[in-house]
Amino acid sequence: QVQLVESGGGLVQAGGSLRLSCAAAGSIARIYDMAWYRQAPGKQRELVARIDEGGSTNYADSVKGRFTISRDNAKNTVYLEMITLKPEDTAAYYCNAQVRSWQTRNQVFYYWGQGTQVTVSS
Repeated sequence: QVQLVESGGGLVQAGGSLRLSCAAAGSIARIYDMAWYRQAPGKQRELVARIDEGGSTNYADSVKGRFTISRDNAKNTVYLEMITLKPEDTAAYYCNAQVRSWQTRNQVFYYWGQGTQVTVSS
Protein backbone atom coordinates (compact mmCIF):
# COMPACT_ATOMS: atom_id res chain seq x y z
CA GLN A 1 0.00 0.00 0.00
CA VAL A 2 1.31 3.41 -1.04
CA GLN A 3 -0.19 6.75 -0.11
CA LEU A 4 0.66 10.26 -1.21
CA VAL A 5 -0.04 12.88 1.42
CA GLU A 6 -0.28 16.46 0.22
CA SER A 7 -0.08 19.71 2.13
CA GLY A 8 0.51 23.40 1.59
CA GLY A 9 -2.53 24.59 -0.32
CA GLY A 10 -4.43 27.66 0.69
CA LEU A 11 -5.72 31.09 -0.21
CA VAL A 12 -3.27 33.77 -1.28
CA GLN A 13 -3.40 37.11 -3.03
CA ALA A 14 -2.12 37.55 -6.54
CA GLY A 15 1.63 37.87 -6.48
CA GLY A 16 1.95 35.73 -3.40
CA SER A 17 3.69 32.43 -2.88
CA LEU A 18 2.88 28.93 -1.72
CA ARG A 19 4.89 25.78 -1.24
CA LEU A 20 3.19 22.45 -1.79
CA SER A 21 4.54 19.21 -0.39
CA CYS A 22 3.71 15.62 -1.21
CA ALA A 23 5.16 12.77 0.78
CA ALA A 24 4.90 9.18 -0.35
CA ALA A 25 4.50 6.60 2.38
CA GLY A 26 4.22 2.84 2.41
CA SER A 27 6.16 -0.14 1.18
CA ILE A 28 8.18 1.77 -1.38
CA ALA A 29 11.04 0.16 -3.24
CA ARG A 30 11.68 2.94 -5.73
CA ILE A 31 10.06 6.09 -7.01
CA TYR A 32 10.61 7.15 -10.59
CA ASP A 33 8.89 10.26 -11.91
CA MET A 34 7.04 12.57 -9.56
CA ALA A 35 4.74 15.26 -10.83
CA TRP A 36 2.18 17.90 -10.01
CA TYR A 37 -1.06 18.24 -11.92
CA ARG A 38 -3.84 20.73 -11.49
CA GLN A 39 -7.48 20.91 -12.43
CA ALA A 40 -9.62 24.01 -12.47
CA PRO A 41 -13.42 23.87 -12.59
CA GLY A 42 -14.64 23.08 -16.08
CA LYS A 43 -11.18 22.21 -17.34
CA GLN A 44 -9.22 19.03 -17.86
CA ARG A 45 -6.47 18.04 -15.52
CA GLU A 46 -3.15 19.32 -16.81
CA LEU A 47 0.46 18.58 -16.06
CA VAL A 48 2.11 21.43 -14.21
CA ALA A 49 5.58 20.09 -13.56
CA ARG A 50 7.43 16.79 -13.57
CA ILE A 51 10.73 15.68 -12.11
CA ASP A 52 12.42 12.38 -12.80
CA GLU A 53 14.51 10.30 -10.47
CA GLY A 54 17.69 12.07 -11.48
CA GLY A 55 16.26 15.54 -11.02
CA SER A 56 15.50 16.47 -14.61
CA THR A 57 12.44 18.73 -14.78
CA ASN A 58 9.73 19.77 -17.18
CA TYR A 59 7.19 22.56 -16.78
CA ALA A 60 4.03 23.71 -18.41
CA ASP A 61 4.60 26.89 -20.37
CA SER A 62 2.15 28.76 -18.16
CA VAL A 63 4.26 28.26 -15.04
CA LYS A 64 7.81 28.43 -16.36
CA GLY A 65 9.85 30.90 -14.41
CA ARG A 66 7.37 30.99 -11.54
CA PHE A 67 7.09 27.41 -10.29
CA THR A 68 9.90 25.14 -9.21
CA ILE A 69 9.56 21.42 -8.66
CA SER A 70 12.07 19.58 -6.51
CA ARG A 71 12.34 16.32 -4.64
CA ASP A 72 14.03 14.80 -1.65
CA ASN A 73 14.55 11.16 -2.45
CA ALA A 74 15.56 10.31 1.10
CA LYS A 75 12.17 11.57 2.28
CA ASN A 76 10.19 10.31 -0.73
CA THR A 77 8.84 13.82 -1.03
CA VAL A 78 8.20 16.16 -3.93
CA TYR A 79 7.71 19.90 -3.60
CA LEU A 80 6.23 22.62 -5.73
CA GLU A 81 7.40 26.12 -4.94
CA MET A 82 5.02 28.62 -6.48
CA ILE A 83 5.79 32.32 -6.67
CA THR A 84 4.14 35.28 -8.36
CA LEU A 85 0.86 33.45 -8.24
CA LYS A 86 -1.91 34.53 -10.57
CA PRO A 87 -5.67 34.04 -10.35
CA GLU A 88 -5.30 31.69 -13.33
CA ASP A 89 -3.31 29.36 -11.08
CA THR A 90 -6.41 28.68 -9.01
CA ALA A 91 -7.07 24.95 -9.11
CA ALA A 92 -6.94 21.73 -7.20
CA TYR A 93 -3.38 20.49 -7.29
CA TYR A 94 -2.66 16.78 -7.35
CA CYS A 95 0.57 14.96 -6.68
CA ASN A 96 1.43 11.95 -8.84
CA ALA A 97 4.20 9.41 -8.54
CA GLN A 98 5.42 6.34 -10.36
CA VAL A 99 6.19 3.81 -7.67
CA ARG A 100 7.65 0.35 -7.48
CA SER A 101 6.52 -1.12 -4.19
CA TRP A 102 7.92 -4.09 -2.34
CA GLN A 103 4.65 -5.88 -3.02
CA THR A 104 4.83 -5.24 -6.76
CA ARG A 105 8.55 -5.32 -7.42
CA ASN A 106 8.14 -6.28 -11.06
CA GLN A 107 5.53 -3.61 -11.80
CA VAL A 108 5.31 0.14 -11.61
CA PHE A 109 2.05 1.80 -10.61
CA TYR A 110 0.90 5.39 -10.64
CA TYR A 111 -0.40 6.85 -7.40
CA TRP A 112 -2.31 10.06 -6.81
CA GLY A 113 -2.63 12.36 -3.88
CA GLN A 114 -6.09 13.46 -2.86
CA GLY A 115 -5.55 17.02 -3.97
CA THR A 116 -4.96 20.33 -2.28
CA GLN A 117 -6.79 23.51 -3.21
CA VAL A 118 -4.87 26.59 -4.28
CA THR A 119 -6.93 29.74 -4.59
CA VAL A 120 -5.39 32.99 -5.78
CA SER A 121 -7.45 36.11 -5.27
CA SER A 122 -7.10 39.33 -7.22
